Amino acid sequence: MGDFVHELRVRYGECDPQGIVFNANYLAYFDHTVSELWRASAIGSWTAMVQRGVDVVVGEANLRFRAPARFDDVLAIHARVAKLGTTSLTMELEIHRKEELLIEGWLRQVFVDAKTWQKTPIPEWVRDALAVYAA
Repeated sequence: MGDFVHELRVRYGECDPQGIVFNANYLAYFDHTVSELWRASAIGSWTAMVQRGVDVVVGEANLRFRAPARFDDVLAIHARVAKLGTTSLTMELEIHRKEELLIEGWLRQVFVDAKTWQKTPIPEWVRDALAVYAA
């Protein structure tokens, strides 16, 4: 299947005084897209994953700014699983306005036990569910 793509429209309140998306909001866009990828996959919702005993926390985040997004732009956020390790995965993300690449980056997400918050191996059912989005 390849990339998961989620579209959203930039809201006025997400912009700074210069009229462009405030930089921290791009991480919120990444987070929202990952949640939607989970929902579209066989994992189901984030809540469904937690009910099965695992949760995910961000261990690292990286953004590269190429061009700004502005109020009312329609953005397409592309996400793909770049690496599935033992206890973490790396998700590559790109934000596009039409064909223009605005932002590129990645998130390293660490799997934890939903009760103890200790690192835990990625369950096979998660690996299977995310395989369709592997780079």
